[in-house]
Amino acid sequence: MKSFRTERIGEQVRKEMSDLLLRGLKDSRIHAGMVSITEVEVTGDLRHCTIYVSIYGDSQAQIAAMAGLNSAAGFVRGELGRRIRLRYTPEVHFEQDTSLERGDRMMTLLNQLKKDPPLEEPAP
Repeated sequence: MKSFRTERIGEQVRKEMSDLLLRGLKDSRIHAGMVSITEVEVTGDLRHCTIYVSIYGDSQAQIAAMAGLNSAAGFVRGELGRRIRLRYTPEVHFEQDTSLERGDRMMTLLNQLKKDPPLEEPAP
């Protein structure tokens, strides 16, 4: 069960990370327009933070963006430590969120079923 404090800190990390994507990260593999923060989970002891990102583009661009984010994790942790006043700055981990692609695939399948209904089997 998440506490109110971990949720509040997760929201603050999400805000600061969004600002870092727009203004702070200079890695050419990470483009602010194609990377968005979908969710942030902070552990109960506030030592680890998982940032879920959605990356738009082909698979090569997604792999490059994840490599850029993972290489910038130390810088991101330092910036979060400067911007958010906590006793311990959480260790930052990035995970790719593919829920948007799965949702798009499901919508495509549902639209296809709506357009072409399945054949009914004859009654015995």
